[in-house]
Amino acid sequence: MKLGTLFLESLSTGVITNEEMDWITKNQREFSRVEEAAALRLGRLLDSGLIRLGCRVCMQPVNSH
Repeated sequence: MKLGTLFLESLSTGVITNEEMDWITKNQREFSRVEEAAALRLGRLLDSGLIRLGCRVCMQPVNSH
């Protein structure tokens, strides 16, 4: 997993999962300065309510036969 991808996914869905938060906390020592900034931004977005802690549900297209 890469933090940049996680950041963009969280922004687009408005959700970050518990597993993703665990991954961030376990790997934060290896983050570059840019990744640290992204992690801080995710925290601020969580605090403001723009991103919520939860789960993402994959939407499957419905067949209209």
